[in-house]
Parts: sequence; structure tokens; C-alpha cells
Amino acid sequence: MAKSDNSSGVRLQKLLSAVGVASRRASEQMILEGRVTVNGETIRTLGTKADPSKDAIKVDGRRIKLDVKHRYIVLYKPKGYVTTRSDPEGRQTVMDLIGEGAYIYPVGRLDYDSEGLLLMMTDGDLAARLTHPRHEVDKVYEVIVLGMPDPKAMEKLRKGVFMDGRRTSPADVRAGTTVKGHKPTTLLTITLREGRNRQIRKMCRAVGLPVRDLRRVQMGPIGLGRLKPGQWRDLTPAEITRLKTSV
Repeated sequence: MAKSDNSSGVRLQKLLSAVGVASRRASEQMILEGRVTVNGETIRTLGTKADPSKDAIKVDGRRIKLDVKHRYIVLYKPKGYVTTRSDPEGRQTVMDLIGEGAYIYPVGRLDYDSEGLLLMMTDGDLAARLTHPRHEVDKVYEVIVLGMPDPKAMEKLRKGVFMDGRRTSPADVRAGTTVKGHKPTTLLTITLREGRNRQIRKMCRAVGLPVRDLRRVQMGPIGLGRLKPGQWRDLTPAEITRLKTSV
């Protein structure tokens, strides 16, 4: 029998995430949809616990493997791909680039019209830590904006701008090369420690600097390196260790 919330065992959504079935949130949705069984009993209550050493836990009729060796990948996501496992609109997803095992999934998001570094893994616990706001994981972006930022705009970006009813957290912002002409552009390097929806585009628009191109080049200790758009590679053991110890 599945265990109640106040008994011993591991919460199902945490267990499913830890073995790479899905992210914690996606695992909760699977439970609510009745796709998870424990010893033949369909579970629909969040917080239900199970003992992975004793209980038969299945998702969509398939028993989960508890001895999974986790996979960690860094991908250079091109523009024109959605950062999900599937898309109801039929657009290309990052899974079309990876073509890997059923349970690998993206860590966080990168907009459809943005490009750059995307971590993907089967390690749900690490993915949850990397994306949780309290860990303040650095995410570094190279952003080409239309216009030439003045000191006031730069200061607003650094201190935070009001977005969707609340101020963004402080960010590191550096101005690089400016290409002058009929429509001048400027390269900004922006480091965020939070991840709100289309945050950089909204921040830059709020100070009069529309974004033309956006590329993420680093997340935590992992950088793009020499990857080209659409390419990916497995993280090295040393990189995995650095990633785990960074959060």
C-alpha cells in the first residue's frame, strides 16, 4: 500500500524527480492525472509516500528503474525551438535535437526566439536546485539591443526595474561594443540570478532598449564553449561535480 503523508518513505513526486522520470512539477501533474501507481493502486494525492526499496512504482504502466545512471547534457539551443519535451502547436522542440532517452528534460527555459546554453538532465533533484530562486545561480547572457544605453538606463537595469508588478532582482550589466549607424546597436552582457518569463527582453524594453538578439552563454559553472547552434555534448565528470557543488 502507498503510505500516508505522515509515515516513513519518500514523497512520490520527489522520488520520480530524483530518478529522472520528470521534473518535480511535472511529476506532481502525473500524479494528479492518475498516471502513477504504487503496488497496483492508482495514486492521485500529492504528498503520498512510498518506499522505493519495497514498493512497485509504475508510471503509465512502466515500473520505474531506481538504479538509473543520470545523464547530464549541455545543448546550444538555436532560435526556433521550444524548451519543452513536446509542443501542442507542433513546433520543433529541443528533444528533436537531442533524440535521447524518454526521461531527459530541460533545466529551466530559454525563449523560442532566443538561443544559447541549455542544460538537460535526468537528475530531477539537481534540476530543482539549479532553478530554485534561493540558490541564485548565475545565468549569463549576451544581448544585442537597439540603441545606445545611457548611464541612467544602465543603472536601472543593474538595480532592477518594475516588471509584472514587482521589481527585478539586482543584475550585473556591462556594456560592450556599440555599432553606430542608421540603427545603432549595443552588446550588453547581463548576469541574472532569477528566471522570470522573458525577463531580459522586458527589462531592456522598460529602459527603451528593445532586444534584437539574445544568447545565453553560461549557467552556473557551465559555459557554451565551442558548441555551435544545434550541437550538444555530455558534461564531463568534473563539470558534473562543479555543477552539484555550486548549489
